[in-house]
Amino acid sequence: MIKYLDISKEVKEAIERKKPIVALESTIISHGMPYPQNVETALKVEEIIREKGAVPATIGIIGGRLKAGLTPDEIDYMGKTEGIAKVSRRDIAYIVANKKDGATTVASTMIIANMAGIKIFATGGIGGVHRGAETTMDISADLEELAMTNVAVVCAGAKSILDIGLTLEYLETKGVPVLGFKTDDLPAFYTIKSGFKVDYNMDSPHSIAELIHTKWSLSLDGGVLITNPIPKEFSMDEGLIEKVITDAVMEANKNGIKGKDTTPFLLSKIKEITKGDSLDSNIQLVYNNARLAAEVAVELAKLDE
Repeated sequence: MIKYLDISKEVKEAIERKKPIVALESTIISHGMPYPQNVETALKVEEIIREKGAVPATIGIIGGRLKAGLTPDEIDYMGKTEGIAKVSRRDIAYIVANKKDGATTVASTMIIANMAGIKIFATGGIGGVHRGAETTMDISADLEELAMTNVAVVCAGAKSILDIGLTLEYLETKGVPVLGFKTDDLPAFYTIKSGFKVDYNMDSPHSIAELIHTKWSLSLDGGVLITNPIPKEFSMDEGLIEKVITDAVMEANKNGIKGKDTTPFLLSKIKEITKGDSLDSNIQLVYNNARLAAEVAVELAKLDE
């Protein structure tokens, strides 16, 4: 992989010393919010992880090079450059072969993190089975990656634009444990509850790390999904969010928006209708996930010594 992968000096040193590391995606930088707020948020997330005793590794693709540990200048480049591709598993080879730039999704971040030997990844929310997928077959590659790649993902649950019930069914079929941090209820990104249950309620970062360590020690390949509810003070009204999403899904169907264009469109509509409140909630839940991911990474590093 050395032929294609660049690991930053800080991350490489952390790997060699078996220090805790947390991977971060770059889609949120290039496609998640406007410049310079995107860059400020990305750097703040890295700062939070360092404060918790772990090393951040923001992942992306620049000039066809897979990057594990973007520099501040590279994060700024990802945040202000137009036309950076949104890259999932299927896109990696094309972007690398043609020496293009790519912002990594959950799936591609997991792949590159795994290449580098990074076991914990913090994101906002995972993709999943989209509403109406029984006819469209619109299912995120994130789920398949969780099924086969040994990276634990900390998120605020499944994005509420999805069919959460079918998403959980898919994860169960693939043998992916869905954990709730101090909750029995699966969080739904902007809201604390979705009406669905997690597999296991975990009461501490140490207990989460114990499960991850045990799973991979047993050679049970595949990821672990750690769901972390958005802080109550930033949670949005469930009824409002559901109505906004239902209306936005109808508009997307009417306009023929599908595939990887669906999520950006729906999130943009939610931001527009909630007058920016959804973006504020999004940022806060990412910060919250970064804290938990760093705490789990610290505990996992102790177990892996």
